[in-house]
Order: sequence, then C-alpha cells, then structure tokens
Amino acid sequence: METWEAITTRRNVREFSPEPLAPEHLERILEAAWRSPSSQNSQPWDFVVVTERSELEALSKVWRGGAHIAGAAAAVVLVIDDEPDQRLRETARYDIGQASMQMMIAAIDVGVVSGHSSVGEFDLAKQLLGLPDGKLARYIIDFGYPAGGKALKPIRKPDRRAFDEVVHRGTW
Repeated sequence: METWEAITTRRNVREFSPEPLAPEHLERILEAAWRSPSSQNSQPWDFVVVTERSELEALSKVWRGGAHIAGAAAAVVLVIDDEPDQRLRETARYDIGQASMQMMIAAIDVGVVSGHSSVGEFDLAKQLLGLPDGKLARYIIDFGYPAGGKALKPIRKPDRRAFDEVVHRGTW
C-alpha cells in the first residue's frame, strides 16, 4: 500500500476478527513505534504489548470507552515518565502521539486495523501492567484484523470540517 492510500484508509475500528495477529505484522507495528521521531531523540516512551485475551479484557477496564480493547488481537500501551515538569510532560505526549500514528499507519499498510483509547484509571493500568514507580500508562492502541474479513478502502469524502475552514495560510 502506498503511504497516501494508508493515510486515507486508516480510521478507528472498534470491532476485530478473533484471529491473532501474524507475528511479522505485530513486529512491523512495534518497529514503527521504535523508529518514531522524538524531540532531541529523547525517546521518552516504553511500549507494553498485550496479546493474552484475559489481559486484554482486564486492560479494557482502564477507560470507560475501552471495551473494544477486550476484542482486539493485541494492544500496545504507551508509557511515559510521570513527569512533573510541564514542558517535558507535553513534549513526551507529543512524541508518543507521533509513535501512535506511526504504528497505526504501519498497521493499515499490512491490513491490520486499529483504534485508540486514553487511560483513565492510572493505578489500575499500573497494577495490570506491572509498571515501575515513576511510569505512567497514557494511551492504548488496539490492533486486529477487521471483523468479517472486510478490507478497508480509502475514504473518498471524509466527514471533516471544510478544508478551507481548518487551514489558515499566513494568518488566521
């Protein structure tokens, strides 16, 4: 798949087939995260990969809208330092945002769909994942093959605000 096709095809999916991910697909997704750019190459992240059904079901409880995680083939939890410095905290969040998108684009490239979720129950996530002190699970990306074996197609007319309403050139 070409990059532009991956970008126009990718969307949040909440229903997955029960099929496990091919190991080479999961490794490609994880390598995309590992290769992601970060501010000053700080690489402020760790990635916890969850593939066991019982662990995915438990993990689905860390956010009120996370039920879809239970049906995924895999979930990648993005972990950063529980940083008190606002500048470092915001930079780390931006960097894991880049890693998130890179994983999701790499996933759709191999026919794997994804969705994302925040973490609301930080203590529960820390307990379930065995995170050390000073670490914070912020977001979860779940992955799987599309339910019903349906391949996604590029979205020709996206449901978005008008392009000229969103893009400001030079000034507001």
